This record gives sequence, C-alpha cells and structure tokens, in this order.
Amino acid sequence: MNKSWKRLELLFLVLYALAFYVVIIRRSLHLSHEYYGRLRGLRQGWISNRLNDMSDAQWRNFRGNLVVLTAVFGIFSLVANTARTLYRLKGRGMSIVWLLISLSYLAYLHGACVIFILSISSVNFFLVKMFVRSPYFSAILWMFNILVLLVNRIYEGYSFSFFGQSWASLDNYRGTFRWHICFNFVILRMISFGCDYQWAHQVSHFNEKVFEFKDKPANSDRFSFTMYLCYLVFAPLYIAGPIISFEVFALQLEMPQNKYSVIKIAWYGVRWLLSLLLMELMTHLFYYNAFAISGFWIQLSPWEVFIIGYGVLMFMWLKFFLIWRYFRFWSLIAGIDVPENMPRCINNCHNLETFWKNWHASFNKWLVRYIYIPLGGSRTKLVNVWIVFTFVAIWHDLEWKLLSWAWLTCLFFVPEMIVKSAVAVFQAKSASSAFIFRELSAIAGAITITCLMVANLVGYVIGPSGLHWLSSKLLQREGLPVLAGIFLTFYVGTKLMFHIRDVRQNCW
Repeated sequence: MNKSWKRLELLFLVLYALAFYVVIIRRSLHLSHEYYGRLRGLRQGWISNRLNDMSDAQWRNFRGNLVVLTAVFGIFSLVANTARTLYRLKGRGMSIVWLLISLSYLAYLHGACVIFILSISSVNFFLVKMFVRSPYFSAILWMFNILVLLVNRIYEGYSFSFFGQSWASLDNYRGTFRWHICFNFVILRMISFGCDYQWAHQVSHFNEKVFEFKDKPANSDRFSFTMYLCYLVFAPLYIAGPIISFEVFALQLEMPQNKYSVIKIAWYGVRWLLSLLLMELMTHLFYYNAFAISGFWIQLSPWEVFIIGYGVLMFMWLKFFLIWRYFRFWSLIAGIDVPENMPRCINNCHNLETFWKNWHASFNKWLVRYIYIPLGGSRTKLVNVWIVFTFVAIWHDLEWKLLSWAWLTCLFFVPEMIVKSAVAVFQAKSASSAFIFRELSAIAGAITITCLMVANLVGYVIGPSGLHWLSSKLLQREGLPVLAGIFLTFYVGTKLMFHIRDVRQNCW
C-alpha cells in the first residue's frame, strides 16, 4: 500500500470515526433526556444542575469515600516512608510497619471480621509450610483456596453466631465493608505465596522468560509469617489490587522501586485527576449504567441497545481505570511498583488476546503465571482458556450470567486462535499479499469486537435470558442494517488501530 493511498484511507477512517461518535453522543444525550425520570440510581449532580449516574455501587462507594481514602493513604505513606528513612528499615522491618498500618486499616473496614481474615490466612500459611514438598501440594493449595472462595460467597462472609452464642455479640462490629468481597484478592495472593514458596524449593526453577518480572527466586528468609501477612493485607493494594506476585512484592519491600521518580509519580497523579474529570462529565451526560440496571433496554431498538451496551463498556473501562490507577498511585508512593491494569484504551484492542492482556492486566499476568503455564501453556491453549475463564467467572461471583460471559468468551476465543495459526502460515508464504492480509485481518478484528460486545452485553446488561431477544431483534429486517452498520464501524475501528500500530512501530 503506497503512502498516498494510506493517507487517503486514514482521512476517510478518521472522518467516519468522528461521524460515528457525533451520532453516538447525540443519540445518547437524547436517550438520557427521554428516560431520566424512570431510571434508577441517578443522583443530583454538580455540573449544570444535571443528574449524575451513580447507579453502579462500586463506583458510588469509591467516589463517595475518595476524600477519606486520600487522607488515610496520605497519612499511611508518610508514616511508612518516614519510618523507613529514620530507622533505615529493609524488608523485614518494613513488613512489620506496613502490617501494623494495614491491620488498623482492616479493623476500620471490617471490624471484628478481621478474625476471619487472619484465621483463613493462617491456615493457608501452615498448609503451605507443611505440604510444600508433598507431590500433592498443588492440589491441596488450589482445593483449599477455591473451597474458601466458594464457601465465603455461599455464607456471605459467615456470622459469628454460627460459632456459638458467646461469639454472637461480634456480629454488631462487622465494619463498613464486606470482608469476603475484598478477600477474593487475598485468595489470589495466598495462591501466589504458596506457588512461589514451592518454586523456591525446587531444584529447577520456572523459566523467567515467560514472566514480566525477571527476578531471582526468593530465598526462604523472605517467606516469614509477617512478610506473608503484610503481602496479603498491604493497604494500598488490599481492596482492588493491582495484583503482584509474592516474590516481586518481597523484593521491592527490601529495595523500593526506582523506576518512577517523584516528578513522574506526581504527573501520574495529575493525569489521574484529568481522567476523573472525564468520568464526571460522562456520568453527568450519559446514563448508560442506569439503563443497564433499570431494564429499559428491552424497550429500545437494536441500534439503541448497541449504544447502551457500548456505553456500559466505556463506563466500566473508565471506572476500573480510575480505581486501579488510584491504588497503584499510592503503591508507587510506598515504593511498590505493580503492573498497570489498563495499559491500553479499550478502543485500541482488535482481538480477544490483546483485549485481555490490557483489561485487568495484572490479573492476566497472575493467570498466566499460576494457571495457564502450569497447565501446559500454548501447547494446550484450546483447553486452557476454558479452565482460565471459568476460574475468572467463579472468582468474580457465583452467577450464571458471569459463567455465560466466560464460556461465550471462550467460544469466541477458539476460532480466533485457529485463524491466528492459519494467518501466520499465510503471512509467511505470501509476503506479496500484504494488502489482502491487512483487509482479512481487519474483517477478523471486526468479527472479534462484535463477539466481544455480545459477550459483555450478556454478562453485564441483558443477561443470558436476553440473548434470544437480542439475536431475534438483530436478525429481523429492522435489525440487519444495524448489524451491518455495527460491523462496518468495527471494521473501520480496526483499520484505525492498524494505522496507530504502524505509527508506533515507525516511531520506535
């Protein structure tokens, strides 16, 4: 493809994208204005007296507690960094400091329920220490943690009265935040500690090339109970992550990260504030999530359902982007560098593999490290994805719609993997067919994004029961032009991503 043709193509793609977003924005504003009186979760806002979409409980809690969280983490970081400087503390000393700080934080969040957290964590620690050299170690570790995950959800964090009337009074002191929700992240850390401890005892350690962090195996001195508990409840990462392996955490507690200077961390915070402003504009102007939870999507046309589904996906991406970057910001101040959870915008992912590497990226790295590679890696990829995504669904919650989302994603993953293998062969043998290859790749990208949209609509908007309704609507005479328009839009979006990729490759 010559340069003049590429420039013309890029101009057309940009104009189409601008027109698409003008239509989306206008229709979204119209829908929000037309239905605002019947939508649930709208609160009085601060921008031009408009209502603010606070229908998402997670975002509502985070935004409502933002000032308090900032004050608390500011004090925590000041105390910890001052203690490190004054007393020249290293790994073990800093683990004690952060453990005490974090336990005070947990006491406020969960009250007496800290007893459950410490009890389960202690049992896991002793199981790891006792069975680390057993051939059944992996089975014991995984069975225990998955069992805890399921039982926590089934019994909704337990009741103290269940253990006897003498404990019943503690149910009056359960804190302000449900402990078993946060404990999902603790489960991941307990598994990480167990696996890293086992690998540290093996003669041939895992291949470092497959992991982002290329560190030496942690020595056994790091695997103390205080370091373990500090890792599980480290305050800046406790509620929502990002997730980091035990080895890397222990190393950085010994030697704080030096990749980010004070100026870089400050600029990271400023960018976060600008992103928060963008979120405020979005929730004041467009009530996407309120539509999703209010059930009015069934009254809308296929085109409007697509707009709501696309908007919910944008809202979710920005919500998690802000939450994860906020806690990563405080972790960096504390000297712990964790992976960026949203390193790439959701609108710049044209295949499922790229999407999942850039959506909750630290969790993706955790899954690769502790599930995907131990199960055989790319040699058994077609089987592994089903196990990985089933675990992801169960880890999030015990809901059929999440399992439906996971299995739909796997179903869409399989043809992508097959096509990728075929394309690799085609590309190697047909270097002169770059144009055809590019067009086929764009079509494949459009199909993938369409499938991803359907999976997320089922998982987060219409549920499994709405899948039949959606398919019947889109396959009718009214819906077919909409389906064609959606596909064309995603094709254009994929071609734009190719141009962005080309620019980056030329710059680098």
